[in-house]
Amino acid sequence: MRSLSIYIHIPFCVRKCLYCDFLSFPVQESVKEQYVRALCTEIREQACHYKEYNVATVFLGGGTPSLLSGSQVQTILSCVYENYTVDGDVEITMEMNPGTVTGSALAVCRAAGVNRVSLGLQSADDGELRRLGRIHTWDSFLQSYRLCRKMGFDNINIDIMSALPGQTLASCTATLQRVAALEPEHISAYSLIIEEGTPFYEKYDGRTEEKETVQPSLPDEEADRAMYEMTKQVLAMYGYGRYEISNYAKPGKECAHNCVYWTRGAYVGFGLGAASMVDNVRWSNVRELDVYLDSSTEAKKRERHRLSVAEQMEETMFLGLRMSKGVSRAEFMHRFGRPMEEVYGAVLKKHIELGMMEISGDRVRLTDAGVNVSNCVMADFLL
Repeated sequence: MRSLSIYIHIPFCVRKCLYCDFLSFPVQESVKEQYVRALCTEIREQACHYKEYNVATVFLGGGTPSLLSGSQVQTILSCVYENYTVDGDVEITMEMNPGTVTGSALAVCRAAGVNRVSLGLQSADDGELRRLGRIHTWDSFLQSYRLCRKMGFDNINIDIMSALPGQTLASCTATLQRVAALEPEHISAYSLIIEEGTPFYEKYDGRTEEKETVQPSLPDEEADRAMYEMTKQVLAMYGYGRYEISNYAKPGKECAHNCVYWTRGAYVGFGLGAASMVDNVRWSNVRELDVYLDSSTEAKKRERHRLSVAEQMEETMFLGLRMSKGVSRAEFMHRFGRPMEEVYGAVLKKHIELGMMEISGDRVRLTDAGVNVSNCVMADFLL
């Protein structure tokens, strides 16, 4: 049977963080219950399309999925198990924010099948957390982390961010050291991106005269790059290998679900705004909550787009190059019937000569220098 990953979007949060452009918002408890019912209907009614698939990973993302009750999470995962063929060693990840979990809810989630937790810390510095608009402190994060361990979770990711307002190389390093000392199995380390439509965009990317008066300021590009280099160095000292531009893991603890995205495996998304890609067809769900709650399953979906061969090649390169192992030339040939060099010869030659890429055996990958300017390199693979 073919392998399938499932993403389940839970769009609820306590309050919107100042930098966040994700599809999330606060709601009343009654709306959560409505949403779980609509979600299960969608999961159940779509199952007929995936009878020839084994579900290898499930990811509950958001928003803050841990704002659901344990019984609501149990209802959702039971719906998956009842309607799909699920691998015995399935990876089921649930995102949680510090301060939104209890021991009783964790016990129910674990019994329901959740075996991997992703905790959104972002920084170990309380001042930086306040400036981000986060609702927790370092101490409340520690309480949540220790509670997850106490409840038996042995596969935990911690999200952290760099290039934050007022952050220094020293405070960034301190966060890395404090997080790594906890020995989570996985660490995701992202650089802050100012997204349009967020309070941070108004504050930092608005009119020039406004930007000049903002305090504290954002680290400049040189400081951002120094923080990225420090991240690699510190986490390597603690035994974490970088397997993707922003993701580090202990051996064998890479996130299987996210690897599906980067290698263009099949995945289906359920819930508000959730995206899917199966057999080179992409689609996503509607983003309006009232429409999602009131519509039939098919009416929840936006128009499907079948990727052209050129688009498939582009995605293979700019997603695959995010991974440290790069892209296999043999797999490219098998998938498209053309050598990678025939399609991308000039681009490969250019970036290899610039020291941004290298060929190691069968694989083409970014060098450390190439990772630093990865967006520019990957843009050249658009046909």
